[in-house]
Amino acid sequence: MIGYPVERLLEEVAYIAYHFHWSREAIMTMDHLERQDWVREVARINRRLNESAES
Repeated sequence: MIGYPVERLLEEVAYIAYHFHWSREAIMTMDHLERQDWVREVARINRRLNESAES
């Protein structure tokens, strides 16, 4: 059985923690799909902020 790549998991945790200042423990208790949802939300927020800054 192939598991979720550790490097990807660490990247997701770091990304969410950096942007939302949530603890590692809080992020690690999320299931994979919920973490991915938060990663997408952070990316959406960043895109919106970047687009506003460019205007």
